[in-house]
Amino acid sequence: MDLRKLPNLSALRAFEAAARLESFSRAAEELFVTHGAISHQIRALEQELCVTLFARNGKRISLTTAGRQYAASIRAALFDIAQATRTLQAGTRSERRLVLSTMPSFAGRWLTPRIGRFIDRHPELEVELRCSADLVDFDRDDVDVALRLGKGGWPGLHVEAVLQEVFFPACSPRYNGGKLPQTLEELRGSTLLRSVGEPWQPWFEAAGHGDWPEPAHGMLYQDSGMLSQAAIVGQGVALVRRSLAVGDIMAGRLVRLFDVDSPCEWTYYFVCPPAAFQTERVRVFYQWFMEEIAAFKATMNVHRCSTPLPAGSMAALRPDVPGVGDVLALPPLGIRGAPEITESPDDSASPPGG
Repeated sequence: MDLRKLPNLSALRAFEAAARLESFSRAAEELFVTHGAISHQIRALEQELCVTLFARNGKRISLTTAGRQYAASIRAALFDIAQATRTLQAGTRSERRLVLSTMPSFAGRWLTPRIGRFIDRHPELEVELRCSADLVDFDRDDVDVALRLGKGGWPGLHVEAVLQEVFFPACSPRYNGGKLPQTLEELRGSTLLRSVGEPWQPWFEAAGHGDWPEPAHGMLYQDSGMLSQAAIVGQGVALVRRSLAVGDIMAGRLVRLFDVDSPCEWTYYFVCPPAAFQTERVRVFYQWFMEEIAAFKATMNVHRCSTPLPAGSMAALRPDVPGVGDVLALPPLGIRGAPEITESPDDSASPPGG
């Protein structure tokens, strides 16, 4: 085989992406080039091979039979190249370097305030923290561990559910001049901060007002960390994630309103390749991380009932809702109707935002 006669690698990558995505535009977005560049590379590849790979009908494209067969072979070859590269990097990278990936919100409000304790315990390790809302591709990205909020179901990986999430309203103690909402009607009349990943309607339903619509006005935040910060500076009332808000509640920057949680469809997971889980650097991080999770769960129990609203007020407001008048008697972290955490959910979807 004469390797000097191989097609241009960039053209092959463009072809594989366009074939997999069935779109020149989406292939251009994935490879960070223009639509014209993808079209030019594929046209040049077809001319070099003397084979039509795509049938073109106006702006629509579809693989020819030859193109479909070639795409499968090229995809397998590119995967082998990526796998060989990762194996090489894993073999040459220092065992002292630990690369973590998580969402910006979780990194900023949960992991960063704690990671110093891990570094103090293991000064021999070089820790790199990468923040992204995108899922890690362990075959492509140089990452040891991903801490993710999602629904699990990532085959071929070590996936461990570590923390169930819930939502509840919170605001700055200085919001509205310190006159915080004391009833659900007062809450409804407050400035309700909105977020893509934290819709209000499920919480309204948990509080007995499933007929209340989702707020449609006001600032909309894409990132959960920014949402929490907006509440801290007094912009309004936010529906916060418990994991991101407990620290601010303990520090007095936020006040929890109402002892009602709405369940979250996502769970925090510890995710890594099985081979990485056997390495010393990942094992010691896993041990430390699980210790921190256990301590955090104990803290959540302590700060369950930080609410200015007496239980009887809610019972008087909505006597038709079973259990609302008994919220202070709920077990710690009790969530009515919340699903039990499982290690291997079927759905692999992830939440929007960070």
